[in-house]
Amino acid sequence: MALVHRATVDPSKQELVEAWLPTRPWARGLEITKKLAEYRFDDPAGEVGVETIVFATGDGTSVQVPLTYRAVPLEGADDFLVGTSEHSVLGARWVYDGCGDPVWAATLAAAILTGGSQAQMYLEEDGGRIDIPPRMTVQGSGTPGAEVPVITAVDSVRDDGATTVVRAGDVELVVARVVGAGIEADETLSGEIGSANAVLAGLRRTS
Repeated sequence: MALVHRATVDPSKQELVEAWLPTRPWARGLEITKKLAEYRFDDPAGEVGVETIVFATGDGTSVQVPLTYRAVPLEGADDFLVGTSEHSVLGARWVYDGCGDPVWAATLAAAILTGGSQAQMYLEEDGGRIDIPPRMTVQGSGTPGAEVPVITAVDSVRDDGATTVVRAGDVELVVARVVGAGIEADETLSGEIGSANAVLAGLRRTS
């Protein structure tokens, strides 16, 4: 489950992404106009926030931006730093492109291979829990209980047109940066926003 705080974030996630997006080859010429939806996965260690946000752009397409939120910098990941922000509850946060973060890679691989879905988001208020209805749902194509490789590092990241390919141990993860981009994979993560459904990511076994 993903605890959501009633908090201010400065700069906001959208402001960080707006400044970072022009540096990405897959986003050349695209400008985001608003956030459409998001989905989260749980870090088993409870240390890293893992969220993917889908933004609408001015030309009618949608872009998918995986992000991780950390209380301290991720060593060796300067190339993937989107920016830093101040969270009114959690304090300073280092925000990374998830494709360069092994915790994101591990949670995505687990969701895909085990047929998992997004974490339930909730607020804590007056000693109780208030569930937040999801604005989108995702589902892995795998099987519950399937073996999931241990991922402790990201070996390489390369952009391939409108997708990004992440090599992590014995798997490659392919992310549709532009929603609707074609993905060839052994297993997939599909998402539904409103009435639209698309393959958002895939996993290929390399050994």
